[in-house]
Amino acid sequence: MKGTRRALDLELATLEVQDDRGVPLTERRLWARVSAWRPSCSGTDRIDLELDGELFPPVPGYARPIWERWFTGPPGKKRGAWASLDTRRRGAWLDLVRERAFQPARRDRPAGHAYELGGRHVTDEPGLYLALGEAVNGAGGCFGGGLGAVDDCLGGTFGYTAPATLLWLDAATARDHLSQVLAPDGEPCDLFGVVLDILGEGGMHVTLA
Repeated sequence: MKGTRRALDLELATLEVQDDRGVPLTERRLWARVSAWRPSCSGTDRIDLELDGELFPPVPGYARPIWERWFTGPPGKKRGAWASLDTRRRGAWLDLVRERAFQPARRDRPAGHAYELGGRHVTDEPGLYLALGEAVNGAGGCFGGGLGAVDDCLGGTFGYTAPATLLWLDAATARDHLSQVLAPDGEPCDLFGVVLDILGEGGMHVTLA
């Protein structure tokens, strides 16, 4: 690109998306070419690019307000900022939470820590993982976005050291909504029961309230 404004074919590239503070938020692959460039108002050591191409996968329209919210930075200390969202928007929120989880190093809490999960809004699968992530790692925190990922997180490096305790408040909400769901293969699944089993096997003693 040096000294030219001609189109430059990037082919398959990775786009790092940052929030308004310059902190990495997520990454997306794209097939694109540079159609124009100019000095950036963000600093003399940067340039602004205009790209022609498309993201893989594209950001769906329903997820864009979620991205706009996260561009201002992660949620504050108050948990449940996702609670008013419908299931697919909760899924978009969970996607960003999961991708941010791999960026900063996380210090595990010592064994014996007592966690508390606010279960009033656990009415779907994304809500389950969002509430569990916040119980362990605070507002905007992640502790897996699927059963296998939760099992991995119980092994350490995600804010948790076994053994520990978890007080699950309003657990009846999750039991009512997640005891009969469809697994990816289309078979019925007691997701609530499976999660309890995984947590127990990982050294987290759960008390339902």
